[in-house]
Amino acid sequence: MSIGFLDGSLPGRLQRQASLRGDRVALREKEFGIWQGITWSEYARRVRHFALGLRELGLGRGDRIAIVGDNRPEWVISELAAQSLGSLPLGLYQDAVAAEIEYLLRASTTRVVVAEDQEQVDKVLEIREALPHLEHIVYYDLRGLARYEAPGLLSFEQVERRGEDLERAMPHVYDTYLAAIQTEDTALLCTTSGTTSKPKLAMLSHGNLLSMAEQLQGVDPMSVDDEFVSFLPLAWIGEQMMTISRQLSVGFPVNFPEEPGTVRQDLREIGPRVMFSPPRIWENLVSEVQVMAEDTTRLKRGVFGWAMRVGGQVADAGLRGQSPTVWQRVQRWIAEAAAMRPLKSQLGLRRVRDAYTGGAALGPDVFRFFHAMGVNLKQIYGQTEVAGISVLHRDRDIRFQTVGQPLAEMDVRVADDGEILTRGPAVFQGYFRNPEATRETLENGWLHSGDAGYFDGEGHLVVIDRLKDVMSLADGTTFSPQFIENLLKFSPYVSEAVVFGGEHPYVAGIIAIDFENTGQWAERRQIAYTTYTDLSQKPEVYELIRAHVESVNADVPEAARIRRFLLLHKELHADDAELTRTRKVRRRFIAQRFEALIAALYGDADSVTVEMQITYQDGRTADVRHDLRIERMEGAA
Repeated sequence: MSIGFLDGSLPGRLQRQASLRGDRVALREKEFGIWQGITWSEYARRVRHFALGLRELGLGRGDRIAIVGDNRPEWVISELAAQSLGSLPLGLYQDAVAAEIEYLLRASTTRVVVAEDQEQVDKVLEIREALPHLEHIVYYDLRGLARYEAPGLLSFEQVERRGEDLERAMPHVYDTYLAAIQTEDTALLCTTSGTTSKPKLAMLSHGNLLSMAEQLQGVDPMSVDDEFVSFLPLAWIGEQMMTISRQLSVGFPVNFPEEPGTVRQDLREIGPRVMFSPPRIWENLVSEVQVMAEDTTRLKRGVFGWAMRVGGQVADAGLRGQSPTVWQRVQRWIAEAAAMRPLKSQLGLRRVRDAYTGGAALGPDVFRFFHAMGVNLKQIYGQTEVAGISVLHRDRDIRFQTVGQPLAEMDVRVADDGEILTRGPAVFQGYFRNPEATRETLENGWLHSGDAGYFDGEGHLVVIDRLKDVMSLADGTTFSPQFIENLLKFSPYVSEAVVFGGEHPYVAGIIAIDFENTGQWAERRQIAYTTYTDLSQKPEVYELIRAHVESVNADVPEAARIRRFLLLHKELHADDAELTRTRKVRRRFIAQRFEALIAALYGDADSVTVEMQITYQDGRTADVRHDLRIERMEGAA
């Protein structure tokens, strides 16, 4: 089989890389504190054997296979093996509850599930009776599963051995399957974010995924010597784009952390050149740095503050297209040595050349923070339906309020009603078994994003908000809730914020505090608390958040200023359907769930009562009531 023939599919690219790079490391996984490498040749061999093992289980062209678990080599091996057969892999978020998994397995009529460990296997076994089409469950972490007995339950190694036996009996059968793959074949079912409804399954072809990887390579080239750490869910299109599509196109090593809790240490050890994360990761890093600065000595706090001011001046000069002065460059060099380099090393960002954020809007304050630190953070814009990216910032042309300019092969325009439309080779094939939703989203080759935006005078795209969420206030002022929410979340003491306006006479919001950071703040001030609810309603915490709301109000038009807010009695969580698995706010669901709280924000009361059920360690439950205080800002009625 010729090398050129292999370029049209993801498994073909793997074979190509294996033939070119052989014994070079393709994947690394940290086990018991030691990095274990898998060469390109071994990677290709394991994909071949697992694919043939799946074929022995009866999986064939067009069948669906789901994968759930943390980022491990077995995930990507499973995905590429399924694609080798023409089967359709579907990634599931590892923190999804059983009901979510059941919905997706039912919607896709999945025949095989590859589950990482006992936790994931238990979820699938819990719902198995409701899924008559599910035939096999394959696991790859043996701990706790030695005595499990269930029809169709197999270990990953058993499937690989079946494939190895089939290869000995039929040495060229895998090449036959590989040769049958076409560039336009569906390669992946990828869940949409589900901000307004249940997730849909986007069908992405090999051509869609490879086109996106190649277009990104044309803007920000990577080399075979660059390192990448895969720590975000592989069910997310952003991680798919880097860990699979782009790696197979370029040939760089991908590293998998030992555990979710060791990611920071693993980032420091590997020193990746490229990092791609959704806004919540960057926001969490900002919060961590802010808390660290507050906890350190006065001298170190002063040095850090000075370094950030110097870095901010240099970043602002670059934003204006100006070169820093000689004195600014000298100061920036001192700031880098004294504060920035040690800080970036601690965060695992010291060697990062290109950092990206995507999946949701990132506040301009967070953007400026990282550029002041010397981290080359760039915004990307796209959707699952365009295989990840259609627009991004270029080096030395980064504007904090925009998401950059379209990729070379992506045609992006704004419709008369302000909706962002996209056309190009990365646009998806449609939604799996959902022709109605496909017709609503794809029209004459144009993808309707559902986002509102506009192009500025220099060709940069500005994304305002979801089209359905953009509101007009009582005085006619256009209002973007997401913009205000991003400003609120710049505080290390705010985890999530949801603001409302539109049909209401003024802007109000509900704010969820960051329990860990706010708890540390309270402990430093010897403020006693017991639970999240107790801490959130402390007068001192209200004053802390009020001061931040006042600073946000100073930066927005008067009509868009927050007039009232309350601190929520609980964290917003994906398990409660308040956030998507990528931590996007499900605004309509929250508006329904907390309808009484929102009504109180626009009423005359000074507080609102909520009822909660708590569970004790012995299993007993009790209903409790809490009064949430409503804070009125200056100018509120």
